[in-house]
Amino acid sequence: MISKILFVCLGNICRSPSAEAVFKGSAKKRGMESQFVIDSAGTSGWHVGETSDKRMQKHALKRGYSLDSVSRQFDPDVDFDRFDIIIGMDDENIIALKRMARDMDDLKKIHKMTDFSKEWNYSEVPDPYYGGDEGFELVLDLLEDACSGLLDSLTQNDIKN
Repeated sequence: MISKILFVCLGNICRSPSAEAVFKGSAKKRGMESQFVIDSAGTSGWHVGETSDKRMQKHALKRGYSLDSVSRQFDPDVDFDRFDIIIGMDDENIIALKRMARDMDDLKKIHKMTDFSKEWNYSEVPDPYYGGDEGFELVLDLLEDACSGLLDSLTQNDIKN
């Protein structure tokens, strides 16, 4: 069965496109890329149609990830129906997603990225937009850890979709 996963942050130019790329890379390393449909979106429409933040692209590329998605806004009437798992990067995104949920089935699809972390002890993936290089590197560290944990959870059927 193919799992359809959507990663969500505020503007869809830093964290969620990075999560999309990191998850795709992790799945490919495990030979599982054909088992997933992966996308990303933002809860706001501020950057719709834009490519990922250039600083995020630079840091991701150093680790072998290509951020090639174009920003789009989360659409509850489409995305809750299309995706099995919807993963927010921080508490604000989780709150926004829950507000948009139409019913209990939608609510059950919402998870927080750091809930899948194994090595790092962060409660959120922080927004690196207003910081320096270390913020972008931290985001990638957290995403590599959490995406690995997410893959483990999916292969062990810990997440029902």
